[in-house]
Amino acid sequence: MVQPETGLDQALQNEVEKVATIITAGGIVAFPTETYYGLAVDPFNEEALKGLYRLKNRQQSKPLLTLIAQCSDLDILVNKVPTVLEPFMAFWPAPLTLIFPALHSLPAQLTGGTATIGVRISSHPVATALVKACGFPITATSANISGMTPCHQPCLIKNQFKDQLDYILDGGATPGGAGSTLIGVKKNKPVILRRGVFPSDSLCGLVA
Repeated sequence: MVQPETGLDQALQNEVEKVATIITAGGIVAFPTETYYGLAVDPFNEEALKGLYRLKNRQQSKPLLTLIAQCSDLDILVNKVPTVLEPFMAFWPAPLTLIFPALHSLPAQLTGGTATIGVRISSHPVATALVKACGFPITATSANISGMTPCHQPCLIKNQFKDQLDYILDGGATPGGAGSTLIGVKKNKPVILRRGVFPSDSLCGLVA
């Protein structure tokens, strides 16, 4: 039976809800997105964030991207929404990450000390269902050890991380190729900070 709320079959929805409890308890899980697999933790759990950085061997100065379920969830992460970013939010859900001024209360590990936070609504049904099941945003940093290729299927995740993850939510192979496109603000103008899989022609006239 397909669940109308998420579009997932009942077995997968049950697994998603199981994984959400692992994240809520401070665990680290891998899950599919519309680009690569991501690594999810509770972004407000400082111990979980520390564990994620250790697992990836990631520099503390590099912030972690996050997923939300709906635009109203921005209030949980974002200090304000710059007017120049509002047109880009109309593209969500999509592999398009927007960089906002972060709430001062967010853990420093999440923002990497940048005072900004990267956010998107994923277009992958499993990723979105997972965020909804958690009831709060989740991290979505790529599933790889820093310096290694991001993983686009579960077997590659197992090769890199062995048994160090608390769970791998198997959604089959993901497209890979590139990550999400990153849009930020400089001198009150939107700029492309990283080109990714989101089609550039859709951004014509919106970015410098």
